[in-house]
Amino acid sequence: MKPKAIIGLVVTATVKGKNKKKKLKAKVDTGADKSSIDTTLASQLGLGPVIKTKKIWSAVGGMVRPVIKADIKINGKELNSDFTIADRAHMTYKVLIGKNTLRKMHVLIDPNKK
Repeated sequence: MKPKAIIGLVVTATVKGKNKKKKLKAKVDTGADKSSIDTTLASQLGLGPVIKTKKIWSAVGGMVRPVIKADIKINGKELNSDFTIADRAHMTYKVLIGKNTLRKMHVLIDPNKK
């Protein structure tokens, strides 16, 4: 069996949309069930259509977010995954990689890896 790749808590990712693709740093969050992408970034890349909505719980309470499918490349692996769309303008990372995407990647996470 091929050994699993090891990634850190921040990874370089390329998100591909209808309009263009963008390479950026993404935050790995093993506590998040779903991956998330910033509203403005999703619009710039031409991501969509919305395939469903999902109720998300956070420290500030529950909210309903639209869900889209997006093509993303992380650590040399290309995959298609569900992303909720959220306003992440105030956050350092415009893309958050949650458990739904991490399961498809088959990687180990080392918090000390840079």
